[in-house]
Amino acid sequence: MLVVVAHPDDETFGLGGVVARFTDAGTDVSILCLTHGEASTLGEGELRRIRSEELRRAATDLGVGSVDILDLPDGNLSAVPLEQLAQLVEARLDRTDGLLVFGPGGVTGHPDHIRATQAALIAAGRTGAAVLGWVIPSHVASVLNDELGTAFQGVTHADVVVEVDRERHIRACRRHASQLNPVLWRRLELLGDEEWLVWLRPPGTGTAHAGAR
Repeated sequence: MLVVVAHPDDETFGLGGVVARFTDAGTDVSILCLTHGEASTLGEGELRRIRSEELRRAATDLGVGSVDILDLPDGNLSAVPLEQLAQLVEARLDRTDGLLVFGPGGVTGHPDHIRATQAALIAAGRTGAAVLGWVIPSHVASVLNDELGTAFQGVTHADVVVEVDRERHIRACRRHASQLNPVLWRRLELLGDEEWLVWLRPPGTGTAHAGAR
């Protein structure tokens, strides 16, 4: 499985519980992170280096086999042609059966999250890989938005509900010390030991025409 995300910590704060569940089951998981996260408003110091190191430590805790961090502009992935992003993802899909990404609307509404998922879907369409999207329930999104002024986009149903080891997930989250925040902890509290997933591209969908874009 290939995890495609925009920023260091997306793979853990958002997807970490699910990733750990897959690696525990024997799935070979790799991470493709499109930026070094240097534009974050949290943390101090050389964030480009710090956040990359945090990602690699968290990935080890989650049982991930390999991590690939690209040097694309944090906060401005929309400036990179979508075709270029899709090719970068596609180049890493050899022998990959599935992808794990943020769900519709990027879950938080962040444009970089949305762009990363768009690129993954295009690449998967060309190779025939299935794509699972991580989402959060609408009731959880509503509480977070009301209490903390966030812009989470929730959903009313899931195709797959996964029970996760939240203690292990939290240990991995703590590796991203520069980015820890109250929103994360409140979201994990509300979710309990479950994560929701939807099929963005179900297994057996087939491949797109070679000329499709």
